Amino acid sequence: MTKPPQIAILGAGIFVRTQYIPRLTEISDLVVLKAIWSRTEESARGAVEIARKFFPEVECKWGDTGLDEIIQNTSIVAVAVVLAGQTQVDMSLRMLKAGKHVLQEKPAAASISGAETALSSYNSTLGNLPAQPIWAVAENYRFEPALVECKKLVAEIGEMMSVQLIVEGSMNSSNPYFSSSWRRNFSGGFILDMGVHFIAGLRMIVGCEVKSVSAFTSHVDSTLPPPDNISSVFQLENGCSGVFVMAVSSRAPKIFWRVVGLKGTLQVERGNRDGKHGYSVSLYTSDGQTKCSFFPFSGVTEELKTFLSDVSQAILKEGSYEAEPRCSYVEGARDVAVLEAMLESGMKQGALVQVKKF
Repeated sequence: MTKPPQIAILGAGIFVRTQYIPRLTEISDLVVLKAIWSRTEESARGAVEIARKFFPEVECKWGDTGLDEIIQNTSIVAVAVVLAGQTQVDMSLRMLKAGKHVLQEKPAAASISGAETALSSYNSTLGNLPAQPIWAVAENYRFEPALVECKKLVAEIGEMMSVQLIVEGSMNSSNPYFSSSWRRNFSGGFILDMGVHFIAGLRMIVGCEVKSVSAFTSHVDSTLPPPDNISSVFQLENGCSGVFVMAVSSRAPKIFWRVVGLKGTLQVERGNRDGKHGYSVSLYTSDGQTKCSFFPFSGVTEELKTFLSDVSQAILKEGSYEAEPRCSYVEGARDVAVLEAMLESGMKQGALVQVKKF
């Protein structure tokens, strides 16, 4: 039996403390958390203090010296890059060139041109190596059991007629996940930073790509960077049309995907049941039957398990292993391409924009 891979986390912010450390704890038999790095000693020590309850040997690293120590430590075979904006991409490339497998938090890049440049650099530097390190993007929505189930069920509703994706968020300056990082690094602010989640879910459920979009955007909440609202119509490559509405500052959160077909309707909606947060999946068929099920959140855990399994297999097979497509960098870039097209259309007062193929 192979030993669990040793990894480091680059970043020590809220998401690391509330998601990465607890979720890695759930699968501590599959991984050894060797180090947590941050730019500042204070931030790194705060995260390490939380992690040491479950990973007593975890080391605290900070600054340029700490980063170099992680790079030079050959026992650390993989890193999770949980930083902000373009910093993530630059850091990911640095780690990949050092031979580390990388799980980078979404979005894949701040723009599709940035993603193209990053992937070109990756391929030119590492593309011909026999032991090419894995570059994965952490898109947990593609691993949520509810959305995976919807991908299977969509065949039961027949030919698609329309698609709806509605996101009424609860994001303002008092929210603990609100930070200035995406203000500085993303032209579309929270719409791009979080919107890639919903587009990822959409693309997976319908099983095809978004071809073109037309959108209008607005800025209502002055505590958020513009735009904070988007209303878009889109066309899929299969000919089906749909709508995507995202109201970032709504105080009444509601998120759902709905696909209408000739033989029925499929809907997945975020919510709570029996004290658990997750998704309700409902299938309404043309014969009047309704099938409902509930799936608690577990996407982050599932994506981490998949990445760690890929890393273990890559080490075992000396780099010849094909990583899980759902968390490939290309898939993450395709999510960005859809949102970027919508934001571009919004800037052009609803002009039709073709989604760039990636």
